[in-house]
Amino acid sequence: MKKENTENQEIKDQNETTETQTENTQSSNDADNVSEGEENTDNMTEQKSAEEQIDWRDQYIRLQAEFDNFRKRTLREKMELVQSGGSDVLKSILPILDDMQRAIAASEKSDDINSLREGERLVVQKFIDTLRQLKVVEIEAIDAPFDENLHEAVARFAAGEEKRGKVIDVIERGYMLGEKVLRFAKVVVGE
Repeated sequence: MKKENTENQEIKDQNETTETQTENTQSSNDADNVSEGEENTDNMTEQKSAEEQIDWRDQYIRLQAEFDNFRKRTLREKMELVQSGGSDVLKSILPILDDMQRAIAASEKSDDINSLREGERLVVQKFIDTLRQLKVVEIEAIDAPFDENLHEAVARFAAGEEKRGKVIDVIERGYMLGEKVLRFAKVVVGE
């Protein structure tokens, strides 16, 4: 009986050892599974991160290309605007050229100086009207206080106290387009 008890005890011990080993193996496998799960999660995170990087890079490249296209289109539109704006001005000046050519042809056939002068005045007035339509106006300078933003002093002339610092004479007329000076008026200033 003792022998049986000892054998039973040994079998029990072996069963317990086997169960302990099985539990250890399972916990080891569980730990491995957890490690593998963590690795899989890490791999999935890295994969998502790589995909996000590719998406961001793609968006960046597309945005850069879109901006480059916008810049080129804007430059092209500006050039077209300048060219068409220039052509509009030229179209408005061409009738004046026609009038001047007719005046020259008439002056060759006629000896009437008064009618020639009147024709010249009409052509000049037509040219001034065309400039006004284009928003170009003459800078008024005679008897105006000298303004370095509008006038260019080419000479000084002693003219007395009442004319000191004022424009006495205009050598070359100045013109403005809206608020911008196209050409400064060249003037003589009193001192």
